Amino acid sequence: MQSLQAKASEWSGVNQDDAFAIDDANLFQKLGLRTFISLSTNFYTRVYDDEEEWFRSIFARSKKEDAIQNQYEFFVQRMGGPPLYSQRKGHPALIARHRPFPVTHRAAERWLHHMQQALESTPDIDADSKLRMLNFFRHTAFFLVAGDELKCQNQPPSCKHGSSNQLPSKTS
Repeated sequence: MQSLQAKASEWSGVNQDDAFAIDDANLFQKLGLRTFISLSTNFYTRVYDDEEEWFRSIFARSKKEDAIQNQYEFFVQRMGGPPLYSQRKGHPALIARHRPFPVTHRAAERWLHHMQQALESTPDIDADSKLRMLNFFRHTAFFLVAGDELKCQNQPPSCKHGSSNQLPSKTS
């Protein structure tokens, strides 16, 4: 059976070394907290204003302010900063936390569309950091798709609940 990481690499087109190049530089030290807050605010403004109802509906049960905070705290923690997310919410457990949502190929591509636009319009992020982050985001988005498909094996196509809680790393 192909691992979630292998599926993520195949589906995203990003190999694991490129996906985890964020670990080779402390992007939190380089970019600072304000940049991560700006990126997440920019991203979720796009998400909540998305013209596609099916995509907006994925986020309908979340307050925009909470989504922004969860995301920037996770990004800060994952990219070399203090463990803000874990201190407030526990282990990130990305697949488990995304279990209630339909994390499909289509949804991942739409998410990535907004994230790429947010990266491009956040002026304090240099080109090298943008590339590292985009590779990580792309790989992680498809890691979540792979997790969503895994949780739905042997269940009806409408499956929306699973049991995996892996955090993307080079060894998952």
